[in-house]
Amino acid sequence: MTPSLARRALAEGVGTAALVTVVVGSGIQAAELSRDVGVQLLANSLATVFGLGVLIALLGPVSGAHFNPVVTLAVWFSGRTSGDAPAAREPAAYISAQIVGAVAGSVLADAMFAEPLVKWSTHDRSAGHLWLGETVATAGLVLLIFGLTRTGRTHLAPAAVALFIGSAYWFTSSTSFANPAVTIGRAFTDTFAGIAPASVPAFVVAQLVGGAIGLALVAVLFGRPHPDTADTPAPHAAEAVAP
Repeated sequence: MTPSLARRALAEGVGTAALVTVVVGSGIQAAELSRDVGVQLLANSLATVFGLGVLIALLGPVSGAHFNPVVTLAVWFSGRTSGDAPAAREPAAYISAQIVGAVAGSVLADAMFAEPLVKWSTHDRSAGHLWLGETVATAGLVLLIFGLTRTGRTHLAPAAVALFIGSAYWFTSSTSFANPAVTIGRAFTDTFAGIAPASVPAFVVAQLVGGAIGLALVAVLFGRPHPDTADTPAPHAAEAVAP
């Protein structure tokens, strides 16, 4: 039986909180252990890969393990085009839980390392090449998730999505946030993984544009889904995070 909406939303909130805790906490730990930025990024990316893969495997059967408003909106939009969209209250519940969870995860990570619980980040990330990096990372993420769904290989999502995010840490200029909820959560911590609040809106816009591009690529590469295999939030069919 499909879990209730309340349980699915809770899974999205808990999963997103855990993901942001991993991203922010590993960033703080890395910065404390090394002054080499490359080593810091390596440690941060590896922790994110491992944590994200585990979270998708664990919570995918409950909510689909979106942990990402772009993925939730893409699932909802794809369902609309195939006539199988969930009611609007489902994406609203998911996205609300994801944002609250992201902020809570950031606060929790700060608490574990004796940082101020809420301190706005001063890490400015406002530049055109960073916005392009976010667009590319999010488009690739959506293409991967829905491509796996269309080809019946959603069981590969925990590993595939985590590995994509890990690689995107390094091949994108923005280090691949690719997630509006995570972006908002990371504004609440003035640590290695933070992003200045003034930089958040442009990142979110770039991520939404990337999501739309990713869906367009899915349609071009895989065609329209068969009614019996519509893009629904199946177990392991989504990500997160990205960092």
